[in-house]
Amino acid sequence: MNAPHWHLAINHLPVMGVLLFMLLLGYALVVRRADWYGVCLGFFVLLALATVAVFLTGRRADDVLMDIADVDEKLVRIHETAATIAFIGVGVLGAAALVGLWFARKLREVPRGLAAAIFFLSFIETLLLARTANLGGQIRHPEIRPAIVGAGKSQGPQPHKE
Repeated sequence: MNAPHWHLAINHLPVMGVLLFMLLLGYALVVRRADWYGVCLGFFVLLALATVAVFLTGRRADDVLMDIADVDEKLVRIHETAATIAFIGVGVLGAAALVGLWFARKLREVPRGLAAAIFFLSFIETLLLARTANLGGQIRHPEIRPAIVGAGKSQGPQPHKE
């Protein structure tokens, strides 16, 4: 497997993982299951660590993609910028979750207010990761690129008309 293949194989882990544990944390907040707060925070820490591999394989995939003739470099750069922002965001989420777990060790549970703040961070991070994944998909899938305003065709390469 090469770098783009590894990147495509593992990038779903933080995207779907943060979404899943955000939903679980939200449910735990609604039903007041404080014992689940720590579980969700622990997984946010693990997902932040896993995202390092996703980010590094993305950097290596970039090197390979630039050698392919029909890859739009602008789309790659837009995805790369979004990925950097999402990577920083998941790092902040993981660090906040780790701090929350550290505070909880003396209290025997994660305080509800702290869990709610981390839920908010995970919601923002879910949006950042979804945007990054969408932009990454547009690199090789012109059918998912947004349509040009006023036209019914995508912004991708158009067939040559004579």
